Amino acid sequence: MSMIFKAKANKALDRAEDPRETLDYSYQRQLEMLQKVRRGVADVATSRKRLELQINQLEQQQNKLTDQGKKALQVGREDLAREALTRRSGLDSQLNDLRAQYQQLQGEEEKLTLASQRLQAKVDSFRTRKETIKATYTAAEAQTKINEAFSGISEEMGDVGLAIQRAEEKTENMKARAGAIDELLASGALEDFSGPRDDIQAELDRMGSGPGVDLELERLKAELGQGPAPKELNQGSPTAQPQQQQHDTPQQAPWPQQPGGAQ
Repeated sequence: MSMIFKAKANKALDRAEDPRETLDYSYQRQLEMLQKVRRGVADVATSRKRLELQINQLEQQQNKLTDQGKKALQVGREDLAREALTRRSGLDSQLNDLRAQYQQLQGEEEKLTLASQRLQAKVDSFRTRKETIKATYTAAEAQTKINEAFSGISEEMGDVGLAIQRAEEKTENMKARAGAIDELLASGALEDFSGPRDDIQAELDRMGSGPGVDLELERLKAELGQGPAPKELNQGSPTAQPQQQQHDTPQQAPWPQQPGGAQ
């Protein structure tokens, strides 16, 4: 049960994961770490500055005690001079401790500064790579969606593809139906009620299409060697028959001539 639950949870997380969001989150975490390192550098620098101020104050006190010891000897107060030197000796031990701490803090500050610089370079490099990966992922995602849309396999564009296919099929059916109706109207199987009916003209059109079909049939037979070459129909020459009749009919005899040459 635990394995099944983890497997399903992993699959759900993988489906919901966006690499761009993950990269942005990682970059945000790195910026937070860089900010912490910078805060550490600032804290170490602040502590070093405090030690530096304390060292300066102790050095001033040390110089003051030295001057007081000199003045005490000048006025013949050796006891006061001894007291001043004793206090100065105590300040020397404190100064040595503070200087050692100062050197240690200065070393830590240098290390943290170097680490901050290296981390800054890594963060800048990661930011550049992050933006490149995000741009590449966005372009690939857009290209994938476009390809899925054109191929019709995407969930969003699946209904659109089916609608286009149905529209194309209906268009082809309507074109076929319109062509069939035109043929039926031309053959006379259907009547055209949109205009006056002319049976005589329809019959003449039907008869006029017959010789053309017969002539084309004869031509096909001649090409296949199944019959003689077709004879061309002399269309548009109604004067051919009258001319033949003129040759067939005898010429009219001239008027009888009267004696003397007069007609």
